Amino acid sequence: MRLNTIKPAAGSKFTAKRVGRGMGSGLGKTCGRGHKGQKSRAGGFHKVGFEGGQMPLQRRLPKRGFVSLTRARNAEVRLSELAALPVDEVDLLVLMQAGVIPADSLSAKVVLSGDLGSKKVVLRGVGATRGARAAIEAAGGSVAAE
Repeated sequence: MRLNTIKPAAGSKFTAKRVGRGMGSGLGKTCGRGHKGQKSRAGGFHKVGFEGGQMPLQRRLPKRGFVSLTRARNAEVRLSELAALPVDEVDLLVLMQAGVIPADSLSAKVVLSGDLGSKKVVLRGVGATRGARAAIEAAGGSVAAE
């Protein structure tokens, strides 16, 4: 094999269409664009989704789904963060003052992450996952109903 004999596989390369080069090419005169109309003219294209003034599909279909505006204001608290608190009764205000959750939080939920140790914690107005609730109750604490 020599470098000057290397060729691409047969049929893998196509010659570019040379438009506007006479009738014999098959793409002379109108260059494959047909006669008249917006798409035959230079610059004759509209933005994606434009349907000639008809209400476009993306505007005809109804909106779907929901984005919660309060999602960012629901905070998560780890068990290890509860263990570090100096108080035994924990509510939203205590968590905010300790800097565990942001001051604009609307709700908080304790998740099973880290270790609570043997500290007895009483949760009031704060949610807890099933695993976190089990860990708190195993340590002798309780989770008050919200």
